[in-house]
Amino acid sequence: MVPRMTIGHREFGRTPDGQPVTLFTLSAGGVTAQVMNYGAIIVSVETPDRQGQRANINLGYDQLDPYLQRHSYLGSTVGRYCNRIARGQFELDGVTYRLVTNNGPNHLHGGTVGFDRLMWDADLFERDGQLGVRMQTLSPDGQEGYPGNLQVTAEFSLGEDGTLTLVYRAQTDAPTVINMTNHAYWNLGGVGSGDVLDHELQLDCSQFLEVDETLIPTGKLLDVTGTPLDFRQFHAIGERIDQLAATKGYDHCFVIDGSPGTLRRCATLRHPPSGRQMEVWTTQPGVQLYTGQHLGGGHAPYSGMCLETQHFPDSPNHPEFPSTRLEPGQTFEETTQFRFGLVQG
Repeated sequence: MVPRMTIGHREFGRTPDGQPVTLFTLSAGGVTAQVMNYGAIIVSVETPDRQGQRANINLGYDQLDPYLQRHSYLGSTVGRYCNRIARGQFELDGVTYRLVTNNGPNHLHGGTVGFDRLMWDADLFERDGQLGVRMQTLSPDGQEGYPGNLQVTAEFSLGEDGTLTLVYRAQTDAPTVINMTNHAYWNLGGVGSGDVLDHELQLDCSQFLEVDETLIPTGKLLDVTGTPLDFRQFHAIGERIDQLAATKGYDHCFVIDGSPGTLRRCATLRHPPSGRQMEVWTTQPGVQLYTGQHLGGGHAPYSGMCLETQHFPDSPNHPEFPSTRLEPGQTFEETTQFRFGLVQG
C-alpha cells in the first residue's frame, strides 16, 4: 500500500513587523518534511529507522523566534551567493562590486540580509506524483551590494517514494552572480541523539578545492588520494577528523564527479545504529561538507552535518571555475534531491 500523500499548513508565528509566517507540512512515501516561508527554511524532516521508529533528522527549532535571531543557517535557503567571496568584492564588465563583509575579511552566505532573512511568497502545487510548495521572493538591486533585481524561486516537493526535491530558479534584469544552496544540518540518529561522528559518509568526489587560511580557494583542485578528505569509500566522520586541526573538522568544498548540469549522486550518508541512510543527488558542480564544529543556538558542536550542494566558493574571482554569472534573459536553475532509505545488508 502506497502511503497517503498529504499537505497542510498553519501559522508558525509573526515577524517583528507583523508579517505572518506559514509552516507547511508535506507527507509522502513515509517521509514528513516541514518548510516555512521565512527564509525558505526546512524546519524538520521525519523518517523511520530500521525498527519503524520515526524521528526528526534535521536540526531546527519548534518555534519561529530562534530563526529570527542570528543562527547557524539551520535549514536555510542561502543566497544570493552561498559560501565565501574573497574580500567581499568581484568584478563584472569592468565594474567592481563591493559586498558586505561578514566573515572576517570575506563575504559569506549572502551577507547580513541573505535569502535566509527574507519573506517568501508561497503557493502549493501537485504534479507528476509530487506534492510541493513553491516559494518566490525578490532580491532587489543593490541588496548587500549585488547588482540586478533578482527574481528567485525555491521549490520543495516530496514524491511518492519519499524523495525530497529542491529546485532553485532565478532571473535577473542586469548581469549578476548567483550561487544557491540549502544549509540543512543532518543527524540520521535523530535530533538530540548525540553527535554525527559515528555517521559513515561516501562522496562521489575525486578532488577538493585547496583554500587559504580564511577558506578562500587558491584556484587549485587537489586529488583526495592519501588525505582525510578521501571519502570515495565509506568512512566514519570522526575517523580522521583529528587530522584537521586548522578547521577543527570538515569545512571543505568537493568537486563532484561527472558532468555539472546532470542529476547525479554526490553523497551517501548512513547511520549504522539506526539503519537510516540518505543519498544526495544534484546538478551542481560542488558540495560543501561541514561537520558543524561551530554550531550554536542551543545545538552542540558536531550535533549535525551539512552536505551543501553548490557552485564553488569565490567563483566570480576565478574564471577557471564553473561560472556563476547570470545574464538578463537567462534562467538559473539547479536541482538537489535527498533520497531517504535504510542501510542494505
